[in-house]
Amino acid sequence: MARKAYGRRYARAVFEIALENNELERWQTDLQKIVGVISDDTFLAAMDSPKIKIDKKTELLKKRLGDINPLALNLVLMLINRGGAGIIGKIADEYRSLLDAYRGIQSADVITAVPLDEKDKDKLAENLGNLLGTKVVLKSEVDPEILGGIIARVGGKLLDGSTRSKLAALKRELVGMERKR
Repeated sequence: MARKAYGRRYARAVFEIALENNELERWQTDLQKIVGVISDDTFLAAMDSPKIKIDKKTELLKKRLGDINPLALNLVLMLINRGGAGIIGKIADEYRSLLDAYRGIQSADVITAVPLDEKDKDKLAENLGNLLGTKVVLKSEVDPEILGGIIARVGGKLLDGSTRSKLAALKRELVGMERKR
């Protein structure tokens, strides 16, 4: 929980800096580069090593990251020095959410029983967008356990149109009718 809160705080700070400097896209790109580099366990172990001096770590990061915003480089170095490199992914995710919200885009986590093709995803995103009055971008997942239909999480809302939940509701209704007799 604390890591998520820290990730959110750092992301908000980064977003405010990016907004002030009109570098929203650049920061998005830089954060994704950093996540890619930090996800290499061997490289991360080298960055966490107290045997390697900060100037050598800086040099290694610059070489690996290439052309990157100096403030983004400072962020990753600060996190590495504080033993918090593991939250870079959370920062990038939170930053993406803030950027989407700024642009009026909501992310929807959608679970279906079968994979959706691009046409179905586009139609579903359009329908959810119309329902919510905003543009929606889907993150799709497949779970055969729901049997059919969809489950969508958008913002703080849960839309459960799965066959499994409908069957469970029908079962509760039938059990309730039986008890009333």
